Amino acid sequence: MTNQRTLRPTETLQLETGLSLIPRIKLLLTIYRADKSVSPIDEWKFKRSLIDYIKSSFSITVLEEDLQIRKFKDLNKRKRDEPVAKGRVFVHDLGFMEKVIGENKAEEEEKFVEWRRGFVDKLDGIELNLEGVKFKLKVDVPKSDDFEGMNKEWEENIAFGARGYQRSERMQPDTIILKGMPSRWFAETRVSSKPSMLVTHTILSALGKIRNLHVAEDNDIGDNANEEDIVSGLHCKIVVRFENHKDFYDALKVLCGRSLQKQGSRLRADYDVTWDKNGFFRDARHQIEERKRIPARRVEERDEGHRQHSRVSQFSSEEGRRKRFK
Repeated sequence: MTNQRTLRPTETLQLETGLSLIPRIKLLLTIYRADKSVSPIDEWKFKRSLIDYIKSSFSITVLEEDLQIRKFKDLNKRKRDEPVAKGRVFVHDLGFMEKVIGENKAEEEEKFVEWRRGFVDKLDGIELNLEGVKFKLKVDVPKSDDFEGMNKEWEENIAFGARGYQRSERMQPDTIILKGMPSRWFAETRVSSKPSMLVTHTILSALGKIRNLHVAEDNDIGDNANEEDIVSGLHCKIVVRFENHKDFYDALKVLCGRSLQKQGSRLRADYDVTWDKNGFFRDARHQIEERKRIPARRVEERDEGHRQHSRVSQFSSEEGRRKRFK
């Protein structure tokens, strides 16, 4: 298995149960009118125009299914300076990046981020003419793909104080939050469609030593999700706390800029990832909920020192292998 600490920005990381983290470039699109026309946006024409522009300007092929455009439903109520549609574009074939980043491993990450920044700058603000109707494009890198931005954010929180932590508890972060993960991919095969703590622990252990783990159904609508795409029970939210900051740092760096794919499936999970700013495992309400959820027989099996340390579900690598959940 490839060590994530030496993983190249264009390299895939193989996980357990046939899952893998595959690299891609993801950009968020916001579309505005660029003229006085009130004609509705044609999603298909816009997609074809943007795909052709990327191909001719950057020699990059974007598949039609990798470009998603959704127009707002209330266009007749929106002001002229408000957006008429939003979307996402993915670049999965990153073979061309080998020439960009070169062979110097020390500079690979920097060159990759620099190229992506230039790509965004050149796309941002372009106008596309759809048979006489003009639209302007705003392009952004998602926050969950901006590892440098998250790194800067937690450094500022450490320096100036973080919400959810007492002054004496300020420290380097160690917890990652993943949203929009397919529940079935983290479930026990032929047992349940709900995510399993044991299976989740097994999969994520490839990223580092786990200290705490929480898995729950996720029906929240993220900033980039569409309400009609949300179906109860299909996705899960994972909160994973690593033993130390280094494992957290390496894991977050790998999770940024990648999608989750399962062997034998064409589907990719475009999850959201961030770091825990509010002390999830230090929150008293969460600890109370966890105590209620854990069967009494498991609580009694815990030694007194472990019980005093934490009331949340905790796993070590050894515990993850020997425990079984129904």
